[in-house]
Amino acid sequence: MLEKFLERTEFESYEDLKANYKVRVPAGFNFAYDVVDEWAVQDPAKNALLWCTDDGDRRMYTFRDLSELSNRCANFFLRAGIRKGDRVMMMLKQRPEAWICILALCKIGAVCIPATYQLTVKDIVYRCNLAKVRMILSVDEPELVGYIASARPECETLGAVAVVGDRVPEGMLDLRAEIAASSPELERIPNALTDPMLMYFSSGTTGMPKMILHDYTYPVGHIITAKYWQHCEDGKLHLTMSDSGWAKFAWGKIYGQWICGAVIVAYDNEKFNAHNTLELIQEIGVTTFCAPPTIFRFLIKEDIAKYDFSSIKHCCIAGEPLNPEVFYRFKELTGLTLTEAFGQSETPAIIGNFDGFPIKPGSTGKPSPDYDVDIVDENGNSCEDGVVGSIVIKNLSKHYPYGLFKGYQEDEAANRKAFRNDFYDTGDTAWRDSDGYYWFEGRSDDVIKCSGYRIGPFEVESALMTHPCVLE
Repeated sequence: MLEKFLERTEFESYEDLKANYKVRVPAGFNFAYDVVDEWAVQDPAKNALLWCTDDGDRRMYTFRDLSELSNRCANFFLRAGIRKGDRVMMMLKQRPEAWICILALCKIGAVCIPATYQLTVKDIVYRCNLAKVRMILSVDEPELVGYIASARPECETLGAVAVVGDRVPEGMLDLRAEIAASSPELERIPNALTDPMLMYFSSGTTGMPKMILHDYTYPVGHIITAKYWQHCEDGKLHLTMSDSGWAKFAWGKIYGQWICGAVIVAYDNEKFNAHNTLELIQEIGVTTFCAPPTIFRFLIKEDIAKYDFSSIKHCCIAGEPLNPEVFYRFKELTGLTLTEAFGQSETPAIIGNFDGFPIKPGSTGKPSPDYDVDIVDENGNSCEDGVVGSIVIKNLSKHYPYGLFKGYQEDEAANRKAFRNDFYDTGDTAWRDSDGYYWFEGRSDDVIKCSGYRIGPFEVESALMTHPCVLE
């Protein structure tokens, strides 16, 4: 499958990778049809998704299963009036339906808006009205469903709400029943590469969350993430610790991994538990593992020597800076090297620790292939080594890399700030050493990073101001 998109898939050095990584995307490419459905045709029994819970539930889905289920789900969406360009917000945690719905929406040209199950009434209303959401997909957790019910009258464009689980409230649709009742036959609906496919809400300091739009080329951008940073292997299990509502899900639980032919682990846990996570890794034989540094801090506090890590070949981290002491302690306990990378909801991995150069603990590595990354000062000039500046992707008029977002929707002020001087300013700062390694410093706009999540101070202040005891 990789050969479909890359002129070469193997490289002799980092310099070879950086110079000769060439991507091609067929006209009309659609990830759901041209990767998932194609795998289903090539090898109907090929495993794609292993769903697991802390209660011991295990279910394997093949690509053929997902192809048929996504066809059924697409027909449900069409029957419900969802059409090309319509926006559907999804809060499905790590239920299998999260993957099924993303694929189904991709097939019909509708825009999927993944969202965290932690949203409140205010958050739901804001997102629905700004994005003109037509449908909400939700797990059946009473608190979340209650928030949706309370928000519904204030959501101007919202139609149906479909729920996954046994507790479907009156006035909402049973998503599993609707999928089961739909036809498995679906005629391909054409799309352009530039059509909108996926949208995330991301936090900022000067206002409420912004809408980050990706088109149909976005999945191909994550070949870098999955193949050359996470080291995902055909037929092997890959586990990324992330809820489906966060961009880390796109980084590690669907696009690049399935292009590589890996089996994605859907760990549908209610709350992180280090012991349970280690038990699962040992039981199912995870080959590649990715998580925020916070997760690794908890893991090294466990008696890791009790667990068999022999199946794991590669561990990587992203979402927040890695403390060197965590790097050294994890390597001491497991023999495994943690490889860090940097990126955003707006991008794939644009800086990373790739094969071909030694790792410096605490460094995010070197620029990714296909991305012209630099560190610049406030005037847009390249910084000297050792000088902190803004991380940018430059020369966009010459080459707009696959995976880079298409702008903030309905926020021209944010676009003017981010896209200037022929580069995209990430809003993050770093410095570069004399060996070409990048060292992350922080957010230039003071966004709070907590456990891999980005939280805007404006959102925190707004929430605090709703409390009767807070005056200012």
